[in-house]
Amino acid sequence: MSKILRTKFIDRACHWTVVICFFFVAVSGVALFFPSLQWLTQTFGTPQMGRILHPFFGVFIFLMLMVMFVRFVHHNIPDKQDLPWIKGIVEVLKGNEHKVADVGKYNAGQKMMFWTIMSMISLLLATGIVIWRPWFAHYFPIPLIRWCLLIHATSAVVLILAILVHIYMAFWVKGSITGMIEGKVSRRWAKKHHPRWYREVEAAEKKQQP
Repeated sequence: MSKILRTKFIDRACHWTVVICFFFVAVSGVALFFPSLQWLTQTFGTPQMGRILHPFFGVFIFLMLMVMFVRFVHHNIPDKQDLPWIKGIVEVLKGNEHKVADVGKYNAGQKMMFWTIMSMISLLLATGIVIWRPWFAHYFPIPLIRWCLLIHATSAVVLILAILVHIYMAFWVKGSITGMIEGKVSRRWAKKHHPRWYREVEAAEKKQQP
């Protein structure tokens, strides 16, 4: 059975670049907040390099995610067709997603993940600039820096947890990772997990036929 394109190369390249950079930023960030874990900064070579490169990698991740935002946002706008998925969450968790919702390219859970990641990375950028020494922190009052440190840490924890859930779901729904590595998924997978999107793909293919 032929496969269909799920994710274009540029999107896969952005995704895996973010994955690699996020690992370095998350590990070095944890080390900065917990001195006993300072050895984790060795992912950047030394603790000093970890402290220096952490914010630069963070800005790079933000820029890459903004590219992904522009490319994916139109698929992640919440609509009334997401309600059956949310109401049938128990069946979804049982693996019967196709029985309770007519899912488009992304389901309600994926949409929530998308907006969580985008909002958290925006908070991390805004607060990160305020606390970034020696470049910007001296422009802001100490009370604001302290609040931004708290918000930055909280946002980081939320983002890390969201990414862990994202990873778990990718393994849980068999075939998802293949779609992000190879870019293509089987028609059977698409029809089961994203039937509405599959019908749209089929309709587009028929239009292209002579």
